[in-house]
Amino acid sequence: MTTVSPPRRPGTALVGRDGFPQLLRAEWTKLRTVRRWGLTLLAAVVVTVLISLFSASSSGIETTRGGGEGGSPAPTGPGGVSIRDDFTFVHRTLTGDGAITARVTGPTGEQPREAPEWAKAGVLIKESTDPGSDYAAVMVTAGHGVRLQSEFVRDVAGGAASATTPHWLRLVREDATVTAYESADGRTWHKVGTARLGTSAEAVQVGLFVASPDTRSMERRFGNVSVSDEPSRSSGRFDEVTVKGAVGGDWRLTDVGRPNGGGQPTGDGQPAGPEQPTGAGQGELRRAGGAFTVTGSGDIAPGTPMQPDLVATSLNGSQLSLVLVAALGVLFITAEYRRGMIRTTFVVSPRRGRVLLAKAVVIGAVTFVTGLVASFLSYLLSMPALRDSGHKPPLFPEFSLTDGPVLRAVFGTAALLALIAVLALGLGALLRNTAAAITTVVVVIVLPLILVSMVPLGLSQWLQRLTPVAGFAIQETTPHYDQVASRCLPEDGCYPQGAWTGFGTLAAYVVVVLGVAVWRVRKRDA
Repeated sequence: MTTVSPPRRPGTALVGRDGFPQLLRAEWTKLRTVRRWGLTLLAAVVVTVLISLFSASSSGIETTRGGGEGGSPAPTGPGGVSIRDDFTFVHRTLTGDGAITARVTGPTGEQPREAPEWAKAGVLIKESTDPGSDYAAVMVTAGHGVRLQSEFVRDVAGGAASATTPHWLRLVREDATVTAYESADGRTWHKVGTARLGTSAEAVQVGLFVASPDTRSMERRFGNVSVSDEPSRSSGRFDEVTVKGAVGGDWRLTDVGRPNGGGQPTGDGQPAGPEQPTGAGQGELRRAGGAFTVTGSGDIAPGTPMQPDLVATSLNGSQLSLVLVAALGVLFITAEYRRGMIRTTFVVSPRRGRVLLAKAVVIGAVTFVTGLVASFLSYLLSMPALRDSGHKPPLFPEFSLTDGPVLRAVFGTAALLALIAVLALGLGALLRNTAAAITTVVVVIVLPLILVSMVPLGLSQWLQRLTPVAGFAIQETTPHYDQVASRCLPEDGCYPQGAWTGFGTLAAYVVVVLGVAVWRVRKRDA
């Protein structure tokens, strides 16, 4: 007896032949049986490692201010974070629990006349006057309202406040917990937040402070970047100052973090210590009755590194090897169009969209594994070379492969190369021409990578945000803090957006291009 199978409806899969696992196996077989494609992957590993090693070996040290002066190591705060801790502090000793309240007007600029946006005037409780000691401060800033800051990196926004309008601030200490309050009228108080001091000492320093960070300007001309930091000075006026608790000694002026920082006693109508020329870095205090006018410079904040991101430098070779993986992604589809093999593929697997998706999975997975090998080797070989060229602690941070940001950069580089390969595959499916597709990849990825180090800084940051090169932000490990104005240059491996935001931008390009390619391949003849 003969069994007759019913005819298959158009577009349905042949069981065992057109299933997605079978498509993956078929595409993997195609990839591994073409010898030159395997050599291309091997070349991508070699290029990544060699270029990264060369970049690490030739990386120089910039002996400029990056939290420390003249290339000297910056002080470190809790957790070993590079910090700036130099400001003007008018203080007394508080033993045990207590509180300080003051009405603050400012900060206002002395040099330049307009205070930097992160200039600060407020009340502070600090473990000691030693640089790097823990603290909690509530302040009025020149451009960002009321803030509670602690541990050098923690920043909590309070209410809006103008530097020209008086605002009341209060800190309350209970054991190791410090609570910050603000008020617009001195009667109705609002909680800003809490912080914990990393000290069990009974005696701490409590008082008034002013900080005025340097004003930074950056300009690129003919591919060269000039960065200048100019010192600034700002003033704050404090009145209605009250301190509750066991307070000892008179008010003293200390320029924290500076040679001969002070500790001079103050007196009504007299400056605390000799007056210094504007911009000399020494703080000034004048008292009139119960009012204090404090002038100072410097900052109490995270450090602002002015050196390249070492982890990103150790992975620099990926910027060149992307050309190889992109070419492979293009050839993985255009080779079949050129030889007419794509017709056979579509006869065996009529669901064209699934064929393209299977190719994307295979080329993405293979490139990810290849990129992971290349990234690990690049990091492991390049970091010792960076240390040998002078990038050593304490001026530079110590990294471990088990650190979260390092793992994200290494695995992210592999994922970055995989996405570029899939993007190239989608372009190849759309254009069906090897030369045109590879040229497009060069224009949208390689060309922006070159231009970001040549065009004006504003334009270079837009290129980093809006083009597929945004994905390279995944390699950045240098932390950025909103409460400081930091130098961010493409040459240093710095991206204006977050690591995952940049990576998401590249992923969005891949989804759009691959989605359009799937739609077009279903509509067009093979």
